[in-house]
Amino acid sequence: MTFCVKNHTRNIFLSVRSVNCSFFNDACANLSRCQSTFCCTSPLESAHFASSRIAFQEEHCIDSTRQSDLDVLVAKLHSGSSSDEILQSLLQDQACNSINVSHNLVVKLLHRFKNDWKSALGIFRWAESCPSYKPLPESYNMLVDILGKTKQIERMRTLVEEMRQHHLVTLSTIAKVMRRLAGAGEFDDAIRTFDGLESFGLEKNTESMNLILDTLCKENKVERARSIFLELKSHIPPNAHTFNIFIHGWCKVNRVEEAHWTIQEMKGHGFRPCVISYSTIIQSYCFQCNFQKVYELLDEMQAQGCPPNVVTYTTIMCALTKSEEFEEALQIVERMKLVGCKPDTLFYNALIYTLGRTGQVREALHVFEVEMPKIGVTPSTSTYNSLIAMLCHHAQEEKALNVLSDMDGSPYCAPDVQSYHPLLKLCFRTGKTDGLLCKLLHGMVNTHHISLDLSTYTLLIHGLCRANKCEWAYLLFKDMIGQEIRPRYQTCRLLLDGIKQKNLYDAAEQVEEFMKQMKSS
Repeated sequence: MTFCVKNHTRNIFLSVRSVNCSFFNDACANLSRCQSTFCCTSPLESAHFASSRIAFQEEHCIDSTRQSDLDVLVAKLHSGSSSDEILQSLLQDQACNSINVSHNLVVKLLHRFKNDWKSALGIFRWAESCPSYKPLPESYNMLVDILGKTKQIERMRTLVEEMRQHHLVTLSTIAKVMRRLAGAGEFDDAIRTFDGLESFGLEKNTESMNLILDTLCKENKVERARSIFLELKSHIPPNAHTFNIFIHGWCKVNRVEEAHWTIQEMKGHGFRPCVISYSTIIQSYCFQCNFQKVYELLDEMQAQGCPPNVVTYTTIMCALTKSEEFEEALQIVERMKLVGCKPDTLFYNALIYTLGRTGQVREALHVFEVEMPKIGVTPSTSTYNSLIAMLCHHAQEEKALNVLSDMDGSPYCAPDVQSYHPLLKLCFRTGKTDGLLCKLLHGMVNTHHISLDLSTYTLLIHGLCRANKCEWAYLLFKDMIGQEIRPRYQTCRLLLDGIKQKNLYDAAEQVEEFMKQMKSS
């Protein structure tokens, strides 16, 4: 990329997606020559129930694929290239053509570019063209999800049609399609996808019915899901999961009375409410900070012979901590011990976070270093993230970096973008925007191949602008635009003010042009 500004014309290599570390080293060198309080996403809010357990499994995606193959391929990608340009670039590259393409390599690449549909699609098409490789349904499904998540709906439909012709569509494919369509507000198309299951060689049964009901309930379309259920239940029998979907849906739209009514309906169909049924309603009461109802429902569970489990207690501890009822939150530990409920990783994540919020850093470290190993509970990425965030909040930089280093060597998990956010914020808070910041970014992008997302770009651009390093911020802005990640207007405004103060007229003109496009779109 050529970065031309008045009196500051220079060529600077930038590709935060490249594994070559020259960007970070050169950028830091050039910038040095040129001269928040604890506000990361709460691990409690992202670290329990089903989504967290799926994320926990994803942390184990590191395999034995040769890292050099991954590095070679990632290094060939260029910011802003179309998927066709990426495909042609890889096809014409001798080093890429010598790579033995495997399923594991493709999965790692798709995981690496899960937020960058152009690179993901280009790489997939390149892998597909290799004579020795035939994509598995899992790889197709990953790409379907990437295209849907990035709102490339027509491309997603084209890929699914291609899969249909090759008899590769599974119920997992349909689940991803319906959820991404619903997420894009295309509810009618999501329902039509379910209606057309037979055209994919799939059956309308309890499992597939539950998928469309769950899809709609998660998008707050519970009444519409209910009407579909009433149409289908005469020839597709519900199961216990069907009713749990509705319990969750009603609670999500804050209609807890309907959730209670659904429990009675569940019993009427011969299904016994389980711990998930009750825990979902408890979570709703926790969201309302109605802890009296929470404890009443706990008693009811015991009376019904359905004792709370570790997920129930984790939910309650999270809510109490969020409400700053710290003493009561820590009493949950004793309550669990009394009933013989064994803590798991997610519970310990919540406990570590609660201890950190109360300033009990030593106790939190004791839980991690002594108590968890003692009972055989393995840490997850969220466990390490909680510790890093806590230590950064208390300005214990060296200990936080040591925890990150320990995670690097952990057999259980690997760092994610949230591992680095508190450390990046600490860099800006302490003014260490040269060596340490470059080292952290190198670790993110080059060592762990973590894609920068909207929140990371925003954090970096805002921090660099406030640190009077607008040149670097502008380069990140350009890379962000090249990856079709749309910056917030506030980010553009802050960057524009900074580069104008430095008389970077060409850069200012480009930012202003982009802001005009934002307003008109």
